[in-house]
Amino acid sequence: MDNKREQNPSPVPKKTIPPYMKAVSGSLGGVVEACCLQPIDVIKTRLQLDTTGTYRGIIHCGATVSRTEGVRALWKGLTPFATHLTLKYTLRMGSNAVFQSAFKDSKTGKISNQGRLMAGFGAGVLEALAIVTPFEVVKIRLQQQRGLSPELLKYKGPIHCARMIIREEGLFGLWAGAAPTVMRNGTNQAAMFTAKNAFDVLLWKKHEGDGKVLQPWQSMISGFLAGTAGPVCTGPFDVVKTRLMAQSRGGGELKYKGMVHAIRTIYAEEGLLALWKGLLPRLMRIPPGQAIMWAVADQVTGFYERRYLRNAPL
Repeated sequence: MDNKREQNPSPVPKKTIPPYMKAVSGSLGGVVEACCLQPIDVIKTRLQLDTTGTYRGIIHCGATVSRTEGVRALWKGLTPFATHLTLKYTLRMGSNAVFQSAFKDSKTGKISNQGRLMAGFGAGVLEALAIVTPFEVVKIRLQQQRGLSPELLKYKGPIHCARMIIREEGLFGLWAGAAPTVMRNGTNQAAMFTAKNAFDVLLWKKHEGDGKVLQPWQSMISGFLAGTAGPVCTGPFDVVKTRLMAQSRGGGELKYKGMVHAIRTIYAEEGLLALWKGLLPRLMRIPPGQAIMWAVADQVTGFYERRYLRNAPL
């Protein structure tokens, strides 16, 4: 028996990348993603807010905005969007790593799929409350403004917009639409982190801490596939979030009283498919965005693995 125990020692916990490195990798990926994909986000917001049929589709919407407001209008809200993405990915990647550490088996260092889902959901809820909701409220208020003359616009910029919302609607005005945002982000991140890991293992035989660094194109494929399912599942939450964030409490009675009321109202007035308005631009933005973000993030964490984990003592 003693010989068998010596021949089959207990498994050694796997070496892992620390949360702060995950946070750094996410922040760098967020900057690159924001600059590349902001126009698609503007188009998505305009389509979701279009209740009169002004825009006939993605191309018509983009062309109309460019023609009537200038090409730069497609980058409206870039400052809060880029800041929001950078902070969001920093918190998302870092907190997910912390949550995964809490759910890992203390002896083997491995985490189950259920633990990975819970860690992703926790990271999504945290980012939704701390960062995503207030930044998206400001971004959406800026994006819904139409016109070329700055003096005619209610909000002159992100800081002015935030101040106006707080003055007219109170501090909690920055957290309009928090409930559907929590549901959207929690579900998205639970699916995304689990799917990204699964695709890395399935397609490239890549396991965290093994020292293997994916090529950028490999990371992009895994990230793209992982980012596809979320928008389809969370479309209604995203539409409701946008509608709740866009309405101003300074203009009298609110049309939508909350998440459930908004879903019922949109369904009654516009039909079931209206709850998936803006889905195509979301699919044009989120999967490519995840592809870009993971291509950057995996290179950063891959460098750390090569430099500090491959030859590190167990």
